[in-house]
Amino acid sequence: MDEPIDIYNGKNEALKIIKLRSEAHKSGLWHRTAHIWIYNNNAEILLQLRAGSKSIFPGKWDVSSAGHIGAGEIPIDSAVRELKEEIGLSAAKEDLQFYRVNKQSTRFKNFLDNEFNYVYFLKFDGDIANLKLQKEEVSDLRFYQKEELRYEIYNNHESFVPHGKYWFEIINEVEKYVKTQ
Repeated sequence: MDEPIDIYNGKNEALKIIKLRSEAHKSGLWHRTAHIWIYNNNAEILLQLRAGSKSIFPGKWDVSSAGHIGAGEIPIDSAVRELKEEIGLSAAKEDLQFYRVNKQSTRFKNFLDNEFNYVYFLKFDGDIANLKLQKEEVSDLRFYQKEELRYEIYNNHESFVPHGKYWFEIINEVEKYVKTQ
């Protein structure tokens, strides 16, 4: 779906311009997304396998749930919406723990994806087999142990969306969340 999104400058300041998502990617315009990293009591991190039909990074492991923040939408509302749409997980705003805004620029073929990711954490100890995947977006879900995930990103990086050091920051942060609960 090619939805309208708000455009920002490189400092995350609103420009009061709305473009279609495809236009933002084609022109490298800064925009916002919501990233929801799901973890469990065992400090495992849930990843989604992007559908093979996706135009950007098809068939790669990625954030538990993520999506573009629609025009006029606030980040937390987008996060809750994306969880429900992509993986069928209902969560209240209060269940999500805001972490920070991550500035990220990624190139894929003819796309330049300049994003401000609003990063949230969500603890989930349920059975992922009970979640309903949006087949156009997600083809699989899997919990990764943190050591296994570190190893896989280092040694099989081509299987993962290239988030760089952001991956390792998230793994380290999940360890902190689990220790404090």
